[in-house]
Amino acid sequence: MRHHSFNFTMKYSSEIIVDVPLKEFIKKFDSAENMKHWQKGLVSIEHISGNPGMIGSKMKLNYVIGKRKIEVIETVTHSNLPKEFHGTYSSNGIDNIQENFFEELPNGKTKWTSISEFLPLNFMMRSMLWFMPKAFKKQSMKNMSDFKNFAEKGVSVANEKA
Repeated sequence: MRHHSFNFTMKYSSEIIVDVPLKEFIKKFDSAENMKHWQKGLVSIEHISGNPGMIGSKMKLNYVIGKRKIEVIETVTHSNLPKEFHGTYSSNGIDNIQENFFEELPNGKTKWTSISEFLPLNFMMRSMLWFMPKAFKKQSMKNMSDFKNFAEKGVSVANEKA
């Protein structure tokens, strides 16, 4: 009999205002080429299946963070650009369900709201979520502010040490 009392997920929302119009925001956001400029440690992307960006499509994101190699499989679960883009990001021991909402503000800026839900698949990841929830939230905000810097100023994290 498996013990299920430690089933633990974490869900939270992050929000940022980016000083570019929605159309420009989406052009920069919806580009696999650009991902390395705002996702620190991303070294390569491999298309696995489906039409890129379309529902059900999968791609493998390869990250190197310090000495760790991390493989993440992105599966697009909902795409209604420029308003919404949702995906599941699976890596060793954890699934991250992400719902992204984009809203054009009257001042030519874009509000990006991201809802993240983490589902740990093993004891180690459950422990990490349990003991370090702030680290996950901080990482979400870091990605969003790195995107903001890239979209507004062309600043890339690609050359920074991960």
